[in-house]
Amino acid sequence: MKYTFHIVDVFSSTPFGGNQLAVLPDAAGISTEGMQKIAREFNFGETTFVLPKNDPANTCRVRIFTPRAELDFAGHPTVGTACALVMKQHERLSDPIRLILEESVGPVTVDVAQRNRGFHGTLTLSGKIEAPTGAPSPTDLAAVLSIEPAEVSKVFFAGVGVPFCFAQLSSNEVVDRAAINRAAWASTLARAWGPHVFFFAGNLRDGGKLYARMWAPALGVEEDPATGSACAALVGAMASEPEFGGMAYRLSIQQGVSMGRRSEIEAEARKSGSVVTSVSVGGATTYIASGEIDVPPSALVS
Repeated sequence: MKYTFHIVDVFSSTPFGGNQLAVLPDAAGISTEGMQKIAREFNFGETTFVLPKNDPANTCRVRIFTPRAELDFAGHPTVGTACALVMKQHERLSDPIRLILEESVGPVTVDVAQRNRGFHGTLTLSGKIEAPTGAPSPTDLAAVLSIEPAEVSKVFFAGVGVPFCFAQLSSNEVVDRAAINRAAWASTLARAWGPHVFFFAGNLRDGGKLYARMWAPALGVEEDPATGSACAALVGAMASEPEFGGMAYRLSIQQGVSMGRRSEIEAEARKSGSVVTSVSVGGATTYIASGEIDVPPSALVS
């Protein structure tokens, strides 16, 4: 049976940048095993499958797969799926369109707007950030990244649906120089709460600009050019710190540069008093291609 797919580059305003995403806009009838095999066939960081909604108040249901596993939530697939659905229905937008996507983590709101000639999507989540203790020491994390302990200034766990280990490094050069030590990762993070490593340099003040990379060996992702779920967790975790007392906290994150897929991500947390009430992540999405995939009966629901 033939299924339509779209390919978009997320968190990039130009083709061949950002994070690649395959979207199957009408995936009803494909089995879970079939979805996993299709995601492995595309071999992008993620592939999404759009299904009929369970709640009439929502737009559709979305399942997200890496080449190795299904995710409860991920940022660039959520933004990219919403933009892809809008792009195929509208050449231009006079007003923003709001979509509510049903994901395993719960309903996720995405606002899609026209910016110049491109489409820009912003997802918004509740401010519930998981941030357990027990993160590795700077020395242990330095071993994972093949850098010196003195080049690691901050290590912590945080997540919104996907658990990450965050590490602030001393400079962009150190971020680029880092190389994963799989033996150290296996002994330090493989079974930890946050096995996926998001490491960055830059200023964490409100309005700060960060330069980042992300590895997720446990998900079959060697390196990710743009990680919206990590940016959502990072901005929410930092906004919860007592030193940031304003009603909003924003970060601009550049990722994927060393891979040749520059990504630009905008992240914001909103607060009521000391409580983070919402986090949002946004950026441009660029259309690349459409086609059909022939799905065999063995990958369909029997």
